[in-house]
Amino acid sequence: MSNSYGRFAEVYDALMTDIPYATYVEWVKEHAPAANNQNLLDIGCGTGVMAVEFAKAGYNVSGLDLSEEMLMIASERCYEENVNVFFVCQSMDELDGFNDLDVVTIPIDSLNYVPEQRAVEQTFTHVYEALKTGGHLFFDVHSLYKMDEIFMDSPFTYDDGDITYLWDTEPGEAAHSVKHDMLFYVVTADGTYERFEEQHYQRTYAIETYMTMLQQAGFTNITVTADFTDEAPAIDSERIFFHCVK
Repeated sequence: MSNSYGRFAEVYDALMTDIPYATYVEWVKEHAPAANNQNLLDIGCGTGVMAVEFAKAGYNVSGLDLSEEMLMIASERCYEENVNVFFVCQSMDELDGFNDLDVVTIPIDSLNYVPEQRAVEQTFTHVYEALKTGGHLFFDVHSLYKMDEIFMDSPFTYDDGDITYLWDTEPGEAAHSVKHDMLFYVVTADGTYERFEEQHYQRTYAIETYMTMLQQAGFTNITVTADFTDEAPAIDSERIFFHCVK
């Protein structure tokens, strides 16, 4: 699994302000309350926004990400927020060194950055092995509808005065995959603009395929919802949520 984030780490938080992180944290707390200093691993933790919130909620938190740039920002955030989170730079499909976990999260479509189905399967297997009996896995992914329809409506643009981007998409080689090409202009300290480009690749699968992969890893108690609600997915749902218990 390659590192999909480079300079993007510097602008990530500004572009994610519409994500209801608090709702995500409450979803996890509802089903796996932070009691007795439970061990939680936040996979694809990015800049540490949710890791910090989980730590504040009472979990004993570790964060894992493949991007060193993201983890540097996450560490700074934890220092500023005065919380302790142990961070590891590692690919999720090679998860190693964790055991007796009570909770694992793979939030905000992080799993969609794993390019090969075999690597997704390995991720689920490693997570299952790292969880205690009765432990919880929470993750979300882009739906087929979002990948095949919404993402194909590019170009997308953004301009808040400090960050401007032009975002183009095209179908990837695999089914239900997308190549994202993003051109950024970011205001620097002296008032000039710095230009950089990012290319990301994401892939998703049908709900039934995810269910099969999870069951093959050993999970049998699986609940599927959509779009930050308790409702079952519909044909036009954009984000699919899975809650699995070992």
